[in-house]
Amino acid sequence: MPWMGINDVGTFVVAVILFLMLPGPGTFTLLTATARGGVRAGYATLGGWMLGDQILIAIAATGVAALLQAHPALFAGLRYLGAGYLIWVGVQLLREPAAGSNGSDAVQHGRRWFRQALLVGVLNPKAILFYMAFFPLFIDPARQRGALTLATMAVLIAVLSIGWCSVLIFGGQFIARRLAGYPRVGVWLRRAVGVCLMVFGVRLGLE
Repeated sequence: MPWMGINDVGTFVVAVILFLMLPGPGTFTLLTATARGGVRAGYATLGGWMLGDQILIAIAATGVAALLQAHPALFAGLRYLGAGYLIWVGVQLLREPAAGSNGSDAVQHGRRWFRQALLVGVLNPKAILFYMAFFPLFIDPARQRGALTLATMAVLIAVLSIGWCSVLIFGGQFIARRLAGYPRVGVWLRRAVGVCLMVFGVRLGLE
């Protein structure tokens, strides 16, 4: 039975959780921030990620996504911008010296983690189109309440994001502590994340 105009809330929740569990640029950014700056840096990153998500949902709901779809050049420009930013972040991780990885990053660069996660999120035009295609699957046309239904779905996504990302943050912190005595391993893991972000960037630019 629809709730707040949402069809099959249980399936909606499961679909969102599965989407969150798929590894992507946001996941790697979150784990990297946690490994380098601890729980505080992880939650700063989560804050940026969630704000980016809510912005994309608002964009999809207000029809901007349809505008991007109708103007391929505009969509391509945004896609290349996002791809370039991911590649740039990856290159920075590859170039950063081993000594740059320490717990003080959480205090000194909390805003940087937040800003980086926000940009990684909003500079992904495919996510805008995803929300535009995803939401209608779960909205009951006869019982939907307009903005209230969309806001309810956005809140559910935010709550689920906090839950899943908290698992990643504390799991990442646990692993980081175990690897604290092996700085070379940390360096190579950071470089691996940098390469992954660059690969995501190249794939985004070529699709």
